[in-house]
Amino acid sequence: MKKLDTAAAGVYLITVTPFTDDGALDLASTERMVDFCLERGVTGLTVLGIMGEASKLTAEESRLFVKQVLARVAGRVPVVVGASAPGFAPMRELTESVMSMGAAGVMVAPPATLRTDDQIVAYFDMVNETLGPDLPWVLQDHPLATGVQMSTPVILRILNHSPSCVMLKHEDCPGLAKLSAIRSAELRGEVKRVSILTGNGGGLFLPEELSRGADGAMTGFAYPEMMVEVCRAHAAGNIEKAHDIFDAYLPLARYEQQASIGLAVRKHLLVQRGVIASAAIRKPGPQLSAADIADIALLTARQNRRLAQIA
Repeated sequence: MKKLDTAAAGVYLITVTPFTDDGALDLASTERMVDFCLERGVTGLTVLGIMGEASKLTAEESRLFVKQVLARVAGRVPVVVGASAPGFAPMRELTESVMSMGAAGVMVAPPATLRTDDQIVAYFDMVNETLGPDLPWVLQDHPLATGVQMSTPVILRILNHSPSCVMLKHEDCPGLAKLSAIRSAELRGEVKRVSILTGNGGGLFLPEELSRGADGAMTGFAYPEMMVEVCRAHAAGNIEKAHDIFDAYLPLARYEQQASIGLAVRKHLLVQRGVIASAAIRKPGPQLSAADIADIALLTARQNRRLAQIA
């Protein structure tokens, strides 16, 4: 597998982790999920992310899941693996394991214990030391999940200290001004150019982020074809079409991004689409009510009608 580099673009879909009804890893559904994503044109996959319930997996389960994904992908697209960990020893162990299997790179987010700018920069200096100079990695900026605020100057410092950091996963919200500031700093020669893929909830700001200089999206949604088609239309210069496609999916994407039940909504939709066999979430996790399911059915029907109108 070719390693991740700064030219990465398109849609790197963050996958769910399929479980059986009793909570075991569902490797058959994992294979169907990979096929589903590739058939819809994704550029890459990202596994063991926050919405992939990575913190609920054992170390052995994590390796088994990654191995199954990589075997099914068979080198057709790059696979990025979330390697954030409480300490650097488990980060190194997981990274070495998945890279030996054929992963294209790893993604690292700052731990919630970091508070000052200097602490954040020093942490990622240690990430560089842990991963080594030749292993490509992704800097994840997701303050809503991590509780760590990384300002634009801090991100620029990290990038300048990190020769092997090839991508920023940008999911600060609101984050359009930060995205513009980073691209402006690149144009001024203050920092190297890296790939920027955005992660704001199912692509909720994707058209605007693409116009601000993003190279694509790295997030999850039960309809990955939305992000693929928006990116293609935008890259072709058809901005109006990109917005029309985005608008058709927006109500359901918004509903899926609810902080309390979002993952349950996504898994429910993936079951409906025949991708995974069970919508099970490992405890602790949300469950949908009958009213939630009715909402989803209404939004799905309305989405289908809008798509027919713009076809």
